Amino acid sequence: MLLRTTIFASVAILAATQVPRFFEGTQQNKPDAKFEQKSALPKVQKAELSNGRISLKADGRGHFFGTFQMNGKAVEGLVDTGASTIAINETTARKLGFTGNSLDFRYKASTANGMTDAARITIDRVEIGTIRVRTVEAMVLRDKALDGTLVGMSFLTKLRSYQVQDGDLTLVQ
Repeated sequence: MLLRTTIFASVAILAATQVPRFFEGTQQNKPDAKFEQKSALPKVQKAELSNGRISLKADGRGHFFGTFQMNGKAVEGLVDTGASTIAINETTARKLGFTGNSLDFRYKASTANGMTDAARITIDRVEIGTIRVRTVEAMVLRDKALDGTLVGMSFLTKLRSYQVQDGDLTLVQ
């Protein structure tokens, strides 16, 4: 009986000291989890520097979010140098004017969540701040495979440069 009481007391002490730390860590990461939720958008911080140049501040996890204009529609996107192209989901594609009939999901795409069907499209205009790029290749993924928008190398390679320094991502056209 004494052994059970001692074990129970030890577990209770451990839980009392560690559970609050677990909830503090969850609250600190809460803004970053918004990218994974369809209904909530990340807080976007940007600082325009000059014509053809923009700087994005990193969030708490070091990710760079921005408000892009794609075919004239505002789209929150995560700049991802690991993505070959811009990747959007079906819902965003419809918002940009791509209908289900024009989307041919004949490609396979490898994502962090595994393999999924994808359709290739071309976005006429992609803009952020004073940067404007035309004719950008993109892939449309199923809604269940992608919650947000990834702005990948098909956009970044059309810029003169992009650089990360001191927590800022600077894009130059």
